[in-house]
Amino acid sequence: MAQERNTEVQENIRKRILADINLKKVPDEALEKQVRDEVNRYFNGKYVPIEDKAFLADQIFSSIRGFGLLDTIINDDTVTEVMINGPKEIFIEKSGRLSRLEEHFESEEKLQDVIQRIVALAGREVTQANPIVDTRLPDGSRVNVVLPPISLKGPIVTIRKFSKDPMTVEKLIQYGSITPQIADVLKLLVKAKYNIFICGGTGSGKTTFLNAISNFIPSDERVITIEDSAELQIVNVDNLVSLETRNANTAGVGVVSIRDLIKSALRMRPDRIVVGEVRGAEALDMLQAMNTGHDGSLSTGHANSARDMLSRLETMVLTGADGLPLDAVRQQIASAVDIIVHLSRLRDRSRKTMEITEVVGYENGAIQLNPLYVFRESETSTVERVDGVLERTENLLVNDFKLKLMGYKGKI
Repeated sequence: MAQERNTEVQENIRKRILADINLKKVPDEALEKQVRDEVNRYFNGKYVPIEDKAFLADQIFSSIRGFGLLDTIINDDTVTEVMINGPKEIFIEKSGRLSRLEEHFESEEKLQDVIQRIVALAGREVTQANPIVDTRLPDGSRVNVVLPPISLKGPIVTIRKFSKDPMTVEKLIQYGSITPQIADVLKLLVKAKYNIFICGGTGSGKTTFLNAISNFIPSDERVITIEDSAELQIVNVDNLVSLETRNANTAGVGVVSIRDLIKSALRMRPDRIVVGEVRGAEALDMLQAMNTGHDGSLSTGHANSARDMLSRLETMVLTGADGLPLDAVRQQIASAVDIIVHLSRLRDRSRKTMEITEVVGYENGAIQLNPLYVFRESETSTVERVDGVLERTENLLVNDFKLKLMGYKGKI
């Protein structure tokens, strides 16, 4: 059924149903039956394939109780990201590649309705006065909304799909991001409470990697997670507290930032603090927490290399502590961060771990790094396909004090 014809039929049947029922009093099961009956009645005497009728009924039900067209897209497990650029342009990502869908929203008003339903489910609000909001879907998928007049194309919705199965280190090994030997090393570092920063570009898999290694945290510890929109799936920790930021309301008050949550978390007797992403003045609070007895903290940040992550941290700290000497900032970073893991999305769209580096200290005005693992491409690599392996360097881990504290006597 053509998109325009399908949209017209949907709207006709939807109007009939809404004219006959009180949505607040009708349970989902009864509404679904009524939608199916109305679809059959509409096509009475005409041949329409059963699968077309079922698809139409699902679309109509979703437009009344769900997210309309968006339901069909996000229910496709092969879709990893959805980008809606106004009502007429929808792009999806599958297997790391973008494509444009033929389907679209029939009007800007319909897209606005869906947006309001999404943000309302998480207790948030988005208006022209507050046109940018980060929220999540009921399944945990991350959603960013930008409304006109900030957006010139109409409402913009970007959805990072939430995996139904938590990411595990076993899956990272299966995907070729790390080897079993490196997984064992990361497990040791997490258990020994090394402070670890995971960095990379957009879509490089930072949150996925963080989620995987977070499950190395011993189950008897108290863990506080802090995120813009909660998406970490830590499954083996019983004493887990998940905190989420909040935007300002329409009056411009009530905002709760990551910085606020870090300060609050320090009063909650955490064994570890896991921050989904550090990208502003909260970096100072995070580093101070790492330096004041909250070892084992984990976080991510946008950067193009391990060295670049340090520069980014310097910039972020200085935004939160104007006038702090650069020397002091670098010393703070060097004493707080133990390990940096750099991830990248390569030219063939694969995600690889490019570098695992130890931060060994501050000397001669610079933070000293000790690369432990470095990704090297093999001769079989081509323009279309990247082959390679994360190789061990000849450098041993310098700061092994935490390993010795946990009773580990070997070398890394």
